[in-house]
Order: sequence, then C-alpha cells, then structure tokens
Amino acid sequence: MDNSEQTPINRRKFFTRLSVSLITLSSIIVGLPFIGFLFVPLFRKINRGWRDVGHVDQFTVGATVEVAYKDPTPLPWAGISARTAAWLRRKSQTEFIAFSIDCTHLGCPVRWLPDANLFMCPCHGGVYYKDGRVAAGPPPEPLRRYPVRIKNDRVEIYTSPLPII
Repeated sequence: MDNSEQTPINRRKFFTRLSVSLITLSSIIVGLPFIGFLFVPLFRKINRGWRDVGHVDQFTVGATVEVAYKDPTPLPWAGISARTAAWLRRKSQTEFIAFSIDCTHLGCPVRWLPDANLFMCPCHGGVYYKDGRVAAGPPPEPLRRYPVRIKNDRVEIYTSPLPII
C-alpha cells in the first residue's frame, strides 16, 4: 500500500472522532443545566419556619385578612417577589386559622370575599368556604392550612414552600 490510500482513512477516522467528541461535549454543556434543575432541589435545605405576621390586637375576631411575610425560599435576586401572603382568620381571642393564598387547582392566588364569606379563585372559578373546604369549581383539595401560634403577643405562621401541584 502506498501512503495516498492510507491518508483518507486516517482523515476519515479523525473527523469522525472529532465530530463525535464535539457532539458529546455539546450534549454535556446543554444537558448540565437540565440535570442540575432535576437534582439540586433534592439537596437544597427547605427553609421552614415561623413568620411573624403581626400583633394579636391588630386582628378582629371573626375577620379574615391577608397577611404578608417573606417567602421561606427566596432566591437572592427575587426582590419584591420574595414577599408572599396568607389568609388569616381570628376565630376567638386565642385561636387563629391561616390558609395558603394559592388555589389547590393550579396555584392562582385566591381572594377573600367578605360579603359572601367565600374564597374565590379568579383563574378557573374555584370557590372555597370560609373554612377552606371546596365549595365549587375545579380545585381537587381544600386550601392548605398553616399552623398558627401566638408568641409574646405576636401571631406567627409556620410556613413552608408551596408544593408543586
């Protein structure tokens, strides 16, 4: 065999290996963010905790009000979106109930209609009774509840990240 016949075969192997290597490298570069997206939440510490939402005296017995607090899992760049809210009802002098502001259907924020004593989801027509039970519409479950406590005359809600529905 002379050299001219052997060169195209080596060149072909070289370019085949180069192409496979570049495709593999490109796949790794493109795939790493997806892998991170899938596995990082498994190792991230969930920041649950008690959030102060106000002094006991600022809530009226029988009234349901929106209370704002800092999201338990804010990202450094979240800014104003790191604030979230819950619905808080004072049942008696010492008893409070807190509901998630998010509809259990698709997570849209529900609003309280005091004249009707109902929570309404504006997105798909979900309706909840004042105790959080589903009254009508597509929500599959009642509104999520947060534990509430009174500490040093301050109302605190035990919050956790919104579950992925």
